[in-house]
Amino acid sequence: MPPLPATLIHMVACVAACLAALVTAWGVVLVRGSTAVPAALWSVAACLALAAEMGARAAGSLADPATAAAARLAVVSLSLCPAMSLLGAKRPQHGVWQLIVATLAVVLAMPAASALLMRPGGLPDVHLLERCFMPLLVLVGWMNFVGTRRAAAVTCAAVAQLLLMRGFFPGAATDAVMQSASAGGTDAAAAGLLFIGTLLAAAQACRSRARYARGGEALSPVTAVVDPAFLALRETLGAAWVLRIAERFDTVAAARGWPCRLHFGGLETGGDPCDTSWHRDALRAFRALARRFASEAWLARHGWPDTERSSPGRL
Repeated sequence: MPPLPATLIHMVACVAACLAALVTAWGVVLVRGSTAVPAALWSVAACLALAAEMGARAAGSLADPATAAAARLAVVSLSLCPAMSLLGAKRPQHGVWQLIVATLAVVLAMPAASALLMRPGGLPDVHLLERCFMPLLVLVGWMNFVGTRRAAAVTCAAVAQLLLMRGFFPGAATDAVMQSASAGGTDAAAAGLLFIGTLLAAAQACRSRARYARGGEALSPVTAVVDPAFLALRETLGAAWVLRIAERFDTVAAARGWPCRLHFGGLETGGDPCDTSWHRDALRAFRALARRFASEAWLARHGWPDTERSSPGRL
């Protein structure tokens, strides 16, 4: 069987990246009301940038190795922004944090701009530190979600990122990697994995939302309220922030003598099941922590009682 033309392969990759952009745009709607919205918007921008690059390759606009490498470095730099955005996803500084994220993208892409403007025809001179730093950022983003139900989705996205940045690994010859015979197929595989990962994440988010709407069994009334919102935060923001929420909640619980502890898998309660005197204060404490990352409407969509939207003080 003769190999597929490079133009067709790049068009397939362009379509896959466009579909990934559509799914991530849907993800913006799914996470609305939370501080994960900027990360979802960065994801849309990264997918669109990849689609633009693949489309330009299919049109033959990136036949020059230097221009192709510069475009790829810009795409890779943008792809690292979503994970970085989540690391600052706490109110009220989450908005200003996006300036830091944008600055990171500019700094990482600076060698591409330098090559195009000051050394036309030359490859981007990517420093060894940057070549090591970019895979490290991918690893950080992967570790933030690998312990959650999004493990398969984030693994697909991380592998896609590593495939796209393979030409900038330490010791890699950028021009040889970008222009190799398998380059188009590898890029198409990366775009396909990206689409699969985004689709998995969106499908899991919808499934979780349906589960919150149906409700479920819980060991105690306070667990029935806290667990859906806490687990939704875990799947939306990753492990880093929910472990911090759990730590702060447990500190308050220990100081006030509540028979409960918040773990990565949810709230665990003990003591006399008939003693509900501490429930109201525990719910208030958790809600105050959750409001640093999500709005009242978001909490209501993820299992928090509707009464709290209209009268927060009733907890």
